[in-house]
Amino acid sequence: MVDADMRVFRAGIAVAAAAAVFAVGATPATTRTVHFAGRDVQAPAGWPVYRLAKRPHTCVRLDRRAVYLGRPGPGQRCPSHAVGRRRAIVVEPNAAHPAAGASAVQAPAPAAVAGGAIFRGLGFDACAAPSTKAMASWGSSPYRAIGVYVGGANRACAQPNLTTTWVGEQVAVGWHLIPTYVGLQAPTSSCSDCAKLSASKASAQGTAAAVDAVLKAQSVGIGPGSPIYFDMEAYTRTSSATSATLSFLSAWTTELHAEGYVSGVYSSSASGIADLARAIGSTYTLPDHVWTANWNGAQNTADPFLPSDAWANHQRIHQYRGGHNETYGLVTINIDNDYVDAATVGRRATPPLTVRHVRPSAATVSVWVRCGGAGGESCPGHIVLRSAGAGVGSRAFQLGGGRSHTFRLALNSRGRALFARRGFLRARLLVAIPLARATRTVGFNRSR
Repeated sequence: MVDADMRVFRAGIAVAAAAAVFAVGATPATTRTVHFAGRDVQAPAGWPVYRLAKRPHTCVRLDRRAVYLGRPGPGQRCPSHAVGRRRAIVVEPNAAHPAAGASAVQAPAPAAVAGGAIFRGLGFDACAAPSTKAMASWGSSPYRAIGVYVGGANRACAQPNLTTTWVGEQVAVGWHLIPTYVGLQAPTSSCSDCAKLSASKASAQGTAAAVDAVLKAQSVGIGPGSPIYFDMEAYTRTSSATSATLSFLSAWTTELHAEGYVSGVYSSSASGIADLARAIGSTYTLPDHVWTANWNGAQNTADPFLPSDAWANHQRIHQYRGGHNETYGLVTINIDNDYVDAATVGRRATPPLTVRHVRPSAATVSVWVRCGGAGGESCPGHIVLRSAGAGVGSRAFQLGGGRSHTFRLALNSRGRALFARRGFLRARLLVAIPLARATRTVGFNRSR
């Protein structure tokens, strides 16, 4: 799969490729002609040109000024972690491109093949998702979780392997995926080449990032109930930068929840994680899970910037070592190391949430709820009733993993007033826990 946001040109339409080259700042005097797939392609004179058919292991780095001819190979050799705004030009052969002026019809997103699951154990993240063959070779490794970059304006590596089929295959054999989105970075980010968020537009940009992240996740079969972690690289903490970054991440979390996904944030322990910790108890909406980057070599989730009781219920990942090579089954990958005790995408033995027996009676409704987590886990949740766009009842609950209970929820004063005036009330019941949600329609009638 090639990123939809990448500047990709088909060899069959060289004129469009040339026009785009000029659009990024080149002029005819500073371009050169390269021949590819029977066509002439104009490329900036100073940019290196990589022919991927001859160099199939080349890492297609979208953050570099380079021209890549061909399709990214499944065995790219990439650094473990790279971020930065898209600059590369990728020219792909395509014998069956639409005729000029033809309209393209976007295919619907594939059905979800994977959802959220808590995983505890060792994991790694790599800039480009390894091939299915490489993942099979790494079955002999101590790792069972892998971070995958699903999208974002600053995602630096092409992802030819990251498809619905790949996601389904890896989850089926027991891998847990950590979907990661590399969007706009803090105004004072240490990434000088990254696209930055705007303090005046931070909330709107955070919402837009979440909407795009969900679309990207769904395009590879990662469905509702799954976590998506925002990659916020290290930044200098100033009052304005912290405020803008927290506003952005708050909106990110709010929108992910509205879309039915779980929110996560990856950041440096001393910057983004420290700011999130200080925001506990504030008006900011905080993520459900945090992923701390602190390369101290410790295989645990302790962090000097996090209170011990914050994100303590299987809600942390610790990246404890940076980029280096490891080899299993004769396959070498450059990786970061992670200790995971948090939400991932993987197999579940039981559904995370089961809702049954919704029974309205007078101005109350009873509902049977089961949490599918493992014994010893805590399952906090909310039950909400909404009618005509307004809240007409709510309550919080707490279940242990694998436990069930019948809860009773009464209409609030607004709901009782509507019910009394109309003699009936049609409402939407929402039951939500950190990894899942369920909705039902409820009808209240005086005769009941």
